[in-house]
Amino acid sequence: MTARVWWPLPNGNLPAIPSKSCAHRLMICAALSKEETFLRFGIFSRDMEATSRCLSALGAAILPQENGLLVRPVRSQAKRPLLDCGESGSTYRFLLPVACALHADAEFLLAGRLPQRPMDAMFSALRPHGVSVRGEGTNRVSALGQLTPGRFDLPGSVSSQYVSALFFALPLLHEDSEIVLSDDLESAGYVTMTLDALKQFGVSAQPLRHGWRVPGGQQYRSPGIVSAEGDWSNAALLLCAAAARGSVTLTGLARDSHQGDRAVMDLIQAMGARVTQREDSVTVAADSLSSVEIDLSSIPDLAPALAVAAAAANGETRFTHAARLRLKESDRISAIADVLQSLGGDVEELPDGFVIRGGRQLYGGTANAHGDHRIAMMAACLAPQCLHPVSILGAESVEKSYPNFFQDIVALGAQVERSV
Repeated sequence: MTARVWWPLPNGNLPAIPSKSCAHRLMICAALSKEETFLRFGIFSRDMEATSRCLSALGAAILPQENGLLVRPVRSQAKRPLLDCGESGSTYRFLLPVACALHADAEFLLAGRLPQRPMDAMFSALRPHGVSVRGEGTNRVSALGQLTPGRFDLPGSVSSQYVSALFFALPLLHEDSEIVLSDDLESAGYVTMTLDALKQFGVSAQPLRHGWRVPGGQQYRSPGIVSAEGDWSNAALLLCAAAARGSVTLTGLARDSHQGDRAVMDLIQAMGARVTQREDSVTVAADSLSSVEIDLSSIPDLAPALAVAAAAANGETRFTHAARLRLKESDRISAIADVLQSLGGDVEELPDGFVIRGGRQLYGGTANAHGDHRIAMMAACLAPQCLHPVSILGAESVEKSYPNFFQDIVALGAQVERSV
């Protein structure tokens, strides 16, 4: 699908969509619980569908209801379940050790670039604990063997999702385990989010000097009804569009959220945007923006959003420690550079980052989403800085995380024409 976006001035109020990161975690906890749970959130993205599909394959029942989902926990366990993860890295990483804790064997179907995304550290941590993996790097991976407890060694600098995945699985084992990190944990806020979700379901882990102790034999217990908080990651794109041009208020964004991407507020405020944060909402209004240096090591998903603000900022905004971006749904460093250059921006691609020389007028034109939801939304959010409309090739990729994205920007003043 191609979307043609003309968006002179972002302006208005919107509720933030539910956090995909939070929803994944709550769905998994609910499926592992002893009782059914109602998950209160209204938007269901492709990645959330993937987690629902895979939990169903493991024996849970995920039933759509008005304003949410009813999750009936895993009861019967299929022999050698087949888990279709689509392109969802969270689904794959979170559920692989869970499947190994519940079953002796499981298979995973992977689409898009997911087979090439890093999993070596996870496989290496699982192999000493009864799990063998076949099909690495292909679109069909088998995890064979029953997960056993003990010490799990992981690097903290690759992906916090590995740690979260073990937090879900290890309480199901009969004996205690330890997660030991060999270096500093990046994206630590997402691990805290996982621990918060576990706590709601009565499961705990104790911090150690270089990791955590996870008691075995725990039982997930449903609180009955849970809600996913607003999504700072996708909200960041709209807020950065407003920082460059206009004024936008988003509700449902918790000021005390553990989502790492809440850092967007401090960064665009440092660039010069006017930011007002309340308990449950945030307003961003444009002002003269100046360049800053941005370390993406703990906030890689903010790169496309912050690139929108950087394009409007005077001077050179340098993005560093971003090598992980090359292993996302696209090579996001190259994709960000390609989109900005296609629309008339000045960007220099670096091995582990990029430099945007902002403050110049963008012309508009055609941008390729590279099959990446965040790149498609980035292109749309650059439209207010462009003299002419922006045509986005592969615009349907927004459905991975934000299926109502184009409807929402229309509510904020955009004109959108879509064609096949």
